[in-house]
Amino acid sequence: MTRFAVIGAGGWGTAMAILLAERGHHVSLVGHDDAHVRQFRKTRVNRPFLPGCRVPKSIDITTDGAGAVAGASQILSVVPTSYLRRTWRKLSKHLPEGVPIVSLTKGIENKTFLRPTEIIGEYAPDHPLAVLSGPSHAEEVARLMPTTVAIAASSRSLARELQDLCSTKTFRVYTNPDVIGVEVGAAMKNVIAIAAGIVDGLGFGDNTKAALLTRGLTEIQSLGCAMGAKKKTFHGMAGIGDLITTAFSKHGRNRAVGERIGKGLKLKAILSATPKVAEGVGTTRSVHNLSRQLNVEMPITKEVWRVLFRGKDPKKAVTELMTREGRGE
Repeated sequence: MTRFAVIGAGGWGTAMAILLAERGHHVSLVGHDDAHVRQFRKTRVNRPFLPGCRVPKSIDITTDGAGAVAGASQILSVVPTSYLRRTWRKLSKHLPEGVPIVSLTKGIENKTFLRPTEIIGEYAPDHPLAVLSGPSHAEEVARLMPTTVAIAASSRSLARELQDLCSTKTFRVYTNPDVIGVEVGAAMKNVIAIAAGIVDGLGFGDNTKAALLTRGLTEIQSLGCAMGAKKKTFHGMAGIGDLITTAFSKHGRNRAVGERIGKGLKLKAILSATPKVAEGVGTTRSVHNLSRQLNVEMPITKEVWRVLFRGKDPKKAVTELMTREGRGE
């Protein structure tokens, strides 16, 4: 039995806590809101984020992040990008020496353009770091539906250790040496998923979405390689696999945001109507600015940015993408 601290009691953190408890590990699940945690502990159901899934009594649901990490031998960080820095600033002083930290955050920080493991690394410089990502909706992982992901780590031995600790008969883990590529794929697929939702909201068909995802993957690869990732990573679980799932699924919150925008709703109203964080919104801003800094052409990302933050008509954005100057594939 390994002692895991799962930092972040949203849907994805709760799903991973359930999975690890089923694997036989001791799990502390850490939330930040006292009222939410009290209700969650009482009902054993995370109603705002993962309704319908009961959490085993063996899982300790708590707001005591310091106590959870102090007693952990493995830590999962499942915190939205915008809250990541403040979370690890608080927790860093309580970390046991050398405990590994696995990031499940999917985003890129505004202004700094740092990936999640880079942010965590600022506050835990002497700790081995890893990232877990892939086509994995919390709603399905929590119900123990077959799921496959990739884990990349600062060392091959850590990746293999985590592969063994997290693998179950319903959760298959592949190792990958490319930390940058796995994190970029995890972040960028949310931007393209918003575009896919816009396509759905406008009532376009399979032809449109297939073209969008194909060219979207090219943008993900271009940015990732410019940041030092390996191209083949984007043809695996953390690339095309995660992109497909997020762009098509009814569970995908980023696709859902895009769909509502395509139907004429405003971004502010969409975001205020749900407690769930759509990481792709903030990531769009980061990636748009980063692509300009790195001189990487990303036309789909640019149009998503214009729709989200400049009020551009979504249909006009699609038309302008379709009528760009002809070029080779």
